[in-house]
Amino acid sequence: MKKLLSPCLLLVMAAMLILSCSEEQDFDQFDDLSVTPTVASSIFYLESDEEFINSVSAVNTFYAQTFNFDAFNEQFVAERLLEGTISYELENTTSKRLNITIEFLDEGGNILDVESLSIDPAPAQTETLEVAYGPGGKSLDILTNTSSFRVTGNNLGDATSISSEPEPKIIVRSAAEFLFRLK
Repeated sequence: MKKLLSPCLLLVMAAMLILSCSEEQDFDQFDDLSVTPTVASSIFYLESDEEFINSVSAVNTFYAQTFNFDAFNEQFVAERLLEGTISYELENTTSKRLNITIEFLDEGGNILDVESLSIDPAPAQTETLEVAYGPGGKSLDILTNTSSFRVTGNNLGDATSISSEPEPKIIVRSAAEFLFRLK
């Protein structure tokens, strides 16, 4: 009886496998796949207290620095950039009217773009400015060709006034979000 049951069971199992519901696999789905991650990064941070700003008043430039920016030095990355947004957060508790200039520089030191940020003296609200690149914004070529930023801070006020705020200073934060198409 056991010998008869085994072949019958095998035959029934084979018939079930053949007749079972299964869908044909579609391995062409990869062609329809669209991967677009967003990458966020900080770019630079500037902080200067009012005492320092007053001490370098002869030229009115209290800050000048060039930052390396290698985000798009690989052609693979630059070609896949869809859009980007650079955000600037400005906080001024000094008694000074200030101007922060950000120059986007290519490898040769040529200026690709300039952002000039006017900052009112205290009591001013923390201000956020967002600059879009890509569709509806500035050209993506600015970002993909930028290899460094030159940041300059200028005192547009006097060199003697002192804010009534505790620990008066200027803070500029910069961050970016980039959207890429990987596939």
